[in-house]
Amino acid sequence: MEGEKKFSEELGVAVRVVHLACSLCRRVQEGLDSNRSDCVKSKDDDSLVTVADWSVQATVSWMLAEYFGSQNVSIVAEEDVKTLSNADSAGLLDVVVSTVNECLAEAPKFGLKKPISALGSSQVLDAISRCNSSGGPVGRHWVLDPVDGTLGFVRGDQYAVALALIEDGLIVIGVLGCPNYPMRKEWLNYHHQHYQAMAQSLLPSPCAWEEGCVIYARRGSGKAWMQPLIEGDEKLEWPNFAKQIQVSSIDDPALATFCEPVERENSNHSFTEGLAQSVGLSYKLQYLPNTRNFFYKLQSIRNKPLRVYSMVKYAAIARGDAEVFMKFARAGYKEKIWDHAAGVLIVQEAGGVVTDAGGRPLDFSKGVYLEDLDRGIVACCGVALHHKIVGAIFASWDSSNL
Repeated sequence: MEGEKKFSEELGVAVRVVHLACSLCRRVQEGLDSNRSDCVKSKDDDSLVTVADWSVQATVSWMLAEYFGSQNVSIVAEEDVKTLSNADSAGLLDVVVSTVNECLAEAPKFGLKKPISALGSSQVLDAISRCNSSGGPVGRHWVLDPVDGTLGFVRGDQYAVALALIEDGLIVIGVLGCPNYPMRKEWLNYHHQHYQAMAQSLLPSPCAWEEGCVIYARRGSGKAWMQPLIEGDEKLEWPNFAKQIQVSSIDDPALATFCEPVERENSNHSFTEGLAQSVGLSYKLQYLPNTRNFFYKLQSIRNKPLRVYSMVKYAAIARGDAEVFMKFARAGYKEKIWDHAAGVLIVQEAGGVVTDAGGRPLDFSKGVYLEDLDRGIVACCGVALHHKIVGAIFASWDSSNL
């Protein structure tokens, strides 16, 4: 009983906060077509950041401080206030502040407190700035990626809100919000943004196109859970509408579905594709960028990877929609803990295995980066399949051009 109660308060708050953040993201994404230039900016490394990134970070930071005390909350997160603090960014900051306050105003719908009065610009900037922890092996650290897969978000496709809690170097809570993830596996092959543009006669029934979920797990429970996002005037019932999910039972590489990142900038697709073919992995395609053909027949998507933006890949493994996720970073790229923490725990508690390419557990105790990572990351639905994949990596590595 004591084990079940441990972290129960933190998990309850985290799940509610991620639901709230997903609601915020949906509103911002829906408005991108008309306000793209005002909502999307480029960072110094040419990656994108949006109003949603800053707004979610401010919202989550404010909520965690409200429930656990700002002096007790250490948050490792992706965004800073450098751009927002520029003199020529006053208009952008105003949009972020407005978005945060609009979001916080509906907090009671999710069973959360709302502020007594609207937050001002300085309070929003302070909330974002508080997310400046570098983590480490001692103490509690919340790890947040406010919009994981920003490129997918901007393109109207898959993205995730990811929140995890690390205690003394171990992930103890993982929560993933996937606002565009279809609740039915068969609709994974539809591009989210374009299904509305299809002829009405070709669409699935309205009840079939349910999308959006929050997936969560607590360390040591041996269970992972999924809730649908709430719609309209609905109120979140915790945890009434959650259902348990688990990984696939497939252990034959020839029957497994393999997924990998969409972006080539920080992942070596050629090696992962060659490796997948060497062990007989079958592929599925999530969607073809820049195509006008929105429907795909099963026979036309064989031998293609399920390439998905963000930690939605971990959600796919945990839900049993895919069996293998591999990522091998290009030289010079270092994996950050906020890109993996929540998803790793969820897959593990759903029955899966996540290690580096050498079969070692990922180490989240070294700070912002996954230091000493052996070549890449491998997530599988079970031990037997994981063993075969890691063995194939060792056999293929010397002949690769990674």
